[in-house]
Amino acid sequence: MSTENLLLFLVIGIVAGFLAGKIMKGAGFGLLGDLIVGVIGSFVGVWVFGLLGISSGGILGLLIAAVVGALILLYIIRLAKKG
Repeated sequence: MSTENLLLFLVIGIVAGFLAGKIMKGAGFGLLGDLIVGVIGSFVGVWVFGLLGISSGGILGLLIAAVVGALILLYIIRLAKKG
């Protein structure tokens, strides 16, 4: 992965974390926490889309996969936090 691709992936992850933080209701992790979850969630989203055989080509596809991954990760973290 080139430096440009990694930087793009991180920026998309940050945007995805911001969007996921706005979509999910309830107590958030703050701006920085949601952004970190977004970056990690972007990896989760691309991985899940790959498992399901869904192509996430292009910037828009990667953003959608990242937002879905961030939502999944936020949901799991909030479930664990409640328990």
